[in-house]
Amino acid sequence: GIGQGGVHLLFVSTLLPNMSDHSGRSFCRLLLVSCLSCLVAGFCGSVAFSLVRPKLSVQHGPTLRGSSQQGSLRSESGNWAGTLAAFGLASGFMLSGRSRKVILRAAKGKVAVPPGTPNPKPLQLRRRPRRNRRSDALRETLSETTLTAANFIMPVLVHDGDEDIPVVSMPGVKRVGVNSGLMRDVREAAALGVKSVVIFPKTPEDLKTPIGEESFNPDGLAQRAIRNIKKEFPDMVVYTDVALDPYNSMGHDGIVRSDGVILNDETVEFLCRQAVSQAEAGADFVSPSDMMDGRVGAIRDALDSAGYQHVGIMSYSAKYASAFYGPFREALDSNPRLPDEGWTVPPNKRTYQQNPANYKEALLEAELDEAEGADILLVKPGLPYLDVVKGISEQSNLPVAVYHVSGEYAMLKAAANNGWLDEKESVLEVLLSMRRAGANLILTYYAKEAAAWLQDSPSRCHR
Repeated sequence: GIGQGGVHLLFVSTLLPNMSDHSGRSFCRLLLVSCLSCLVAGFCGSVAFSLVRPKLSVQHGPTLRGSSQQGSLRSESGNWAGTLAAFGLASGFMLSGRSRKVILRAAKGKVAVPPGTPNPKPLQLRRRPRRNRRSDALRETLSETTLTAANFIMPVLVHDGDEDIPVVSMPGVKRVGVNSGLMRDVREAAALGVKSVVIFPKTPEDLKTPIGEESFNPDGLAQRAIRNIKKEFPDMVVYTDVALDPYNSMGHDGIVRSDGVILNDETVEFLCRQAVSQAEAGADFVSPSDMMDGRVGAIRDALDSAGYQHVGIMSYSAKYASAFYGPFREALDSNPRLPDEGWTVPPNKRTYQQNPANYKEALLEAELDEAEGADILLVKPGLPYLDVVKGISEQSNLPVAVYHVSGEYAMLKAAANNGWLDEKESVLEVLLSMRRAGANLILTYYAKEAAAWLQDSPSRCHR
């Protein structure tokens, strides 16, 4: 008992200076009472033994050794002393046991606060939102937004060749061979849970013309890429790009007149042919990115007339004239350029792509596309236009997609490669923000990497 009390007293002297006034003093007082109880109980037991032992020696002495009287007296005295001693030790162990429980509770649940921490009166708050954020398990179960590999559409840049050609401005991204690297990348993506791809062809220069008729060649690069993917991966959802800029020698999404006007209705005629040829090759969704007026309705009619009622349309409803497309245009060599003397070619695409200053215009474009038969509405770029994503998702019941474009990818890669950002954490945060804004699908060059990160840390899909 004395030993137990001594240990408790030593513990109190060590713990007390590190406890804050408002939380630790009462605990130390309890521990101090326990230690004193142990000391008293132990002392009582010791006194009992000291009283019994002389009495045995004086009264009975050596003459009683071996006699029955000696045994009886020793038994009686021993029982009395033993009872007192047992009471003292039991009390000490009982109290010390209670103290140990208190110590363990304090050790598990109590941490020190910095010296000088104030001791205010607790705020009388009925609602404390932090209660729902106090553990990983709670945060995950109460998460409002999730991010999974199924939300990603992986862009693939294909060319007519076998080798991989790195895109300098997009580290980690390559133009891949239609019969080689394309199949490898799709296979890797599928293994990671990515269920959708979108095809962007790098058309050979000698096949580009001012009207872009290569776009609806049944044996064109995009059409072959579609067939290759669907043959080996029939369950992979294949999206395509419907626009003339990869095939147009002037680099525009539509046919350019000599005075620089981008022809609308004439362009739409070729877009319809392109969409039908892609559907014939096996595309699940055609994706007009040209921003011509009325092209969604015309494409829907063309697909239905050709017997492709099952093929969907993911419309680029809000495609802005953005500076963030630079790396992609370099990758596919689709920048506007002058064909020859005496022909005006607009240096940008602002007469058909949307003004970055406009929000209501995007809602109008999305409303028109929905009325014309679009199945999915897309916003491009992503991060600078999350307000548009939110607006369209609230206006329409159709699924919404967002394109995390090449410039956004390049910025994150550059910052990560220079050690300025944690790439994994930053990318997943960006993609989650797009989901939170209302996007069901995200076109991203990070599709494979992000899918792998989510597999390694499943809880990160809830953040």
